[in-house]
Amino acid sequence: MGAPGEIIPGGKDIVLFDGVCNLCSASVQFIIKRDPGAKFQFASLQSPIGQELLKRHQIDQSVFQSIVLIRGAKALQQSNAALEIARNLSGGWPLFFGFKVFPRFIRDTVYCWISKNRYRFFGKKDACWLPSAELKSRFID
Repeated sequence: MGAPGEIIPGGKDIVLFDGVCNLCSASVQFIIKRDPGAKFQFASLQSPIGQELLKRHQIDQSVFQSIVLIRGAKALQQSNAALEIARNLSGGWPLFFGFKVFPRFIRDTVYCWISKNRYRFFGKKDACWLPSAELKSRFID
């Protein structure tokens, strides 16, 4: 990987997620099922590549409370990342992008409340979720 402005190989967006969070792992599986063009690649926030991308985009590497969408030189977080991902999924999910009309501080307040309580509501794994062999190509190490 080069500078933050470097185009991601293959033009793919990278979704960084909390690899030990049940909600986050389920969200990745949800995205994969609704991303028939394989636009997204994935890496856990805890992985070396996840940590490197956080560092390059000057995001605190010790905080795992936000999904991060890396798109070229940009890093989107919290509700902006979630809505941009939804915008690119098949089916009716792009309709959720309409929530962009609400001010970010409102959207992020809801996002942060869910994020801060995700382990209590959905549980936590002892180790990161591992994709099947057929999905392995969608993940960056």
